[in-house]
Order: sequence, then structure tokens, then C-alpha cells
Amino acid sequence: MPKKKQKETDIQKVVNHYFATKGLSLDEIKDSAKKRKIIYSRYTRPAKELIELAGSIKKAEQAITIVADWAKSRNLDYAIETVFKKWLELDKLKPKEIIKKPYYRNQPMVWSQTRKKWFVIDDNGDWLEFADKEDKIEWRQENK
Repeated sequence: MPKKKQKETDIQKVVNHYFATKGLSLDEIKDSAKKRKIIYSRYTRPAKELIELAGSIKKAEQAITIVADWAKSRNLDYAIETVFKKWLELDKLKPKEIIKKPYYRNQPMVWSQTRKKWFVIDDNGDWLEFADKEDKIEWRQENK
């Protein structure tokens, strides 16, 4: 009988780790479950299957983390079942690179490899040679 109790806590660890990757604390999970916003039992079977597939709780949690990082970087939603779908490519799943582009006074910039200089592109599309200090360049994340 004690083995069954241990198995339940293993499943809870995996389910709670999944919710942690979603940004929920243990108290928030409990509160949402009481208010029926989260049907906790819906996650126990996939968590149990994931533990069996992964071979350990630690490996199951690592797999969830990899899928969570990959999905979040692409603004995708994910569930524990997503780990099963991505299982064979887990080692290839990488978070999307954040690309930052240079701007100077809200104008985009371009690096000329041949001339080894920065250029600012004005509203007319003309390339103006950058003559300020490099610390004045603003690097912004591109929204896609």
C-alpha cells in the first residue's frame, strides 16, 4: 500500500512542475482547483504516463521544461500531452532566438561589412553615415 501513496506524490510532483512552467505557484494551483478553474485530476493520467515514458520524475520534469521553453518562445500554448508529441525531437527543441535590431533615434540601422561602418536609414530610405557614439545605438527586440 505505501508504494501507491508514493506513486501519487510522484504524479503530483510532475503535475505541479507542469503548472510551475505555466507560472502558477502551489498555492495558486490549490486555489484554482478549489474554484474549479483547474480540474487537477485531468492532468494525473498524462503525468503518470510521462513518468513511465521518461523513466523517472526528474527526466519527466526536464522534458516538460524543454517543451515549455520551446513553446513559450514561440507564443504557443502547451499541455503535458505536448511532451508526448515532441518526445522524439526533445533533443532538438530549442527556444526561439531573440533577435534584436539596432535603432538610432527611432530610425533603423544597418552595418556595412564592406565599409565597416554603421548607417542610419531615414524615412526616405536614404543611408546616412552614423556619426554618433556606439552607446547611443538602441537595440530592440523585433515583434513577430
